[in-house]
Amino acid sequence: MKLSLGTLTVGAFGIGMTEFVMMGILPDLSAAFQVTIPQAGYLISAYALGVVVGAPLLVAWLGTSPPKRILIGLMIMFTLGNGLSAISPNYGMMLVMRFISGLPHGAFFGVGAVVATRLAEPGREARAISVMFAGLTIANIIGVPLGTYLGHQFGWQTTFAAVAVVGVLAILSIHQWMPVLAPTEGASFKRDVAVFKRREPWLIAGITMIGTGGFFCWYSYIAPLMMEVGKFSEDALVYVLMIAGVGMACGNFIGGRLADRSPLKATYTLLIAMAVVLVVLTFAVYYKPTALVMTFITGGAAFALASPLQMLMIRASRGAEMLASAVIQGAFNIGNALGAFLGGLPIAAGYGFTSPEWVGASMALCGLAIALAAGREQTRQREAQLEVQ
Repeated sequence: MKLSLGTLTVGAFGIGMTEFVMMGILPDLSAAFQVTIPQAGYLISAYALGVVVGAPLLVAWLGTSPPKRILIGLMIMFTLGNGLSAISPNYGMMLVMRFISGLPHGAFFGVGAVVATRLAEPGREARAISVMFAGLTIANIIGVPLGTYLGHQFGWQTTFAAVAVVGVLAILSIHQWMPVLAPTEGASFKRDVAVFKRREPWLIAGITMIGTGGFFCWYSYIAPLMMEVGKFSEDALVYVLMIAGVGMACGNFIGGRLADRSPLKATYTLLIAMAVVLVVLTFAVYYKPTALVMTFITGGAAFALASPLQMLMIRASRGAEMLASAVIQGAFNIGNALGAFLGGLPIAAGYGFTSPEWVGASMALCGLAIALAAGREQTRQREAQLEVQ
């Protein structure tokens, strides 16, 4: 692996740790701030909202600068946000800090995805993107379980302090090993935003917002699901999260290879798979061996979608890839917010901790319907081009 791509992996590791560790320490934050589990889930939504707001605004503000300078600036913001999270004195302050911590997330992945394709060998662009996203999956194997352990043993503040340390390491690695790349030629927010006059980018964003929301219906409440329904102990939760992370890592690299062949077909297949595994999980979770197997499979099916969706958006937004890639990350985190919110509604209504999986399966199937519409739009565009020729 190129060291330049490795710097993106380190940054993605920190981002993945702060985004997903919330699922492991949700009961701790609920107890510390004296709020319900669904209310603690709003901390997940606050972070996701920060991503949605920050992705287009920060790329619009910084998009004409060299990518290396942009990435360092974003990681400085990320480090400060998580450092301040560690000293939040109350629930309201924590909501604000989670929002601020989320601001650089989408812009980092948007810029990073474009940088990865520029550093990649021809025909291996999706795999290069998957190297960056590997940081998210490694975070779920190592960072999230470690952060969960630190939160349980030494207090949730320690978790966010550890994330800030990772942020510092990312800044240093980007400074040391990321090559200086030229800014996108002729880049301007006005030119870039014109790409959204087309239907296809909006459909791809819709797939991401709705389809990946199914994953977050499950993952946002994985701690109470496994502890209350699966009867796993609090200490065992660390290992459950590691298994989910290994599944995500495997799915990420499979998704990269599928996307280099056909990102649209990969998206169809993976959304169907997500709906099926979420339904199966509602029955499998009552038995520890099957609960662990389905945790691995669900993580893999969900994270395999990252590279196909990113490649779909890059191909649909030629000339405005950086902004469009950031927008897809914003859409991904709208899915995060929707999943956490909608998944929490049946819990609050008393339907139990398996109920979010049914909501998630429905969201995955809705995402599939949008993906089919995107496929028809691609066919229409090809036919229009043939008529012009």
